[in-house]
Amino acid sequence: MTLRRAVACVAAIALSAGAALAQDYPTRAITMIVPYPPGGNTDLMARALQPEFSRALGQPVVIVNRGGAAGSIGTTELARARPDGYTIAMVPNNPVTAQPHLNRLQYSAETLRYICLVYDNPQVLVLGRNAPFRDYAGMVAHAKSAEEALVYGSPGQGSTQHLLMAQLLRAIGVRALHVPYQGAGPMAQAALGGQIMVFIESPTIPTNNNLPVLAVFSRERLSSFPEAPTLAEVGVPIAGASHGGLVAPDGLPDAIAAKLEAACETGVNSETFRAAAIRLAAVARYLPGAQFRERFVAESEANKGTIAALGLARE
Repeated sequence: MTLRRAVACVAAIALSAGAALAQDYPTRAITMIVPYPPGGNTDLMARALQPEFSRALGQPVVIVNRGGAAGSIGTTELARARPDGYTIAMVPNNPVTAQPHLNRLQYSAETLRYICLVYDNPQVLVLGRNAPFRDYAGMVAHAKSAEEALVYGSPGQGSTQHLLMAQLLRAIGVRALHVPYQGAGPMAQAALGGQIMVFIESPTIPTNNNLPVLAVFSRERLSSFPEAPTLAEVGVPIAGASHGGLVAPDGLPDAIAAKLEAACETGVNSETFRAAAIRLAAVARYLPGAQFRERFVAESEANKGTIAALGLARE
C-alpha cells in the first residue's frame, strides 16, 4: 500500500468514526461553562436557557461557573476543552471581542466554534444625579465646554460599557474623565451620589436605581424608556449591546454543532426562556452559528481599533 493510500484510509476511518459519534451524540451530560460568578446576567441567562436546551438534547446540562479575569478564565477553559460537544460555554461579547486585544490569551474571536446567539441586552446612556445637564444635547454641550468637563463611569476598564462610551466620545469629538468601578453596583451608587455624571449600562440598572436615561444604544427606541432617543436619532449611529450565546472549542464536528444549534433554537424560542429574558430586561434573540460568528468577529475588529486608540492594546 502506498503512503498516499494509507493516509487516505486513515482519514476515511477517522471520518467514519466521527460520523458515528455524532450520530449517537449526546449520550451523557453536557457541561456549560459560565465565565462569571453565579447571579450575574450571563449566569441568569444560562440558567434560563438550561431546562429547554437540556430537554431538546435529551441529556442533562450542568452549569459550571468559572469566574475571573473579566470572563477570560472560563473562556480559556472552554477553548482548551476537547471538541466533542460535551463542553460548551455561555459567553457574552466582552471576553471574546475585547479581552484578546487587552491581554495575551489562548483564544480569539476567530478561534472559537460558534453555536448560536441567545440574547441581546441593549445598553443605555444613564444620567447621574446632580449632573449639570438634563438631556443628551446638554451633555454634549457640557462635554465641549472644557477639557474633561464630562465625568463618566464604567464597570471596569476595557468593559463593553467603557468601549461604547469611548466610541461615543470619539464620534462627538471630546475628551472626558473616565472613572472605572468594580462593577455596575458601585458605579450606580456613585451616580446616585453625584460623583459621576453619566454611564452606560443595561436597562435594569437605571430602572432599579430610579435614574433617567438620556439615549439608547439600540436601533429602535426601547419600550421601557419611550422618551429616550436612539443615538442614531441624535446624529451618532452607534449601536451596542451586551449580547451572548453558546460557543464550543474549535474543531467541533459539524454534525454535533448542528445538533447543538437546533437544540439552542428550540430553547431560545421557548415561552419559558422568552419570559425569563423579559424579566431580566434582555431580548431573546436566536442567530445560528454562522451569523453569530460574523457578529462577534466584526465587533472584535471594531473593538481592536477602539482599544488601540485608548492606548490599552496589549504589547
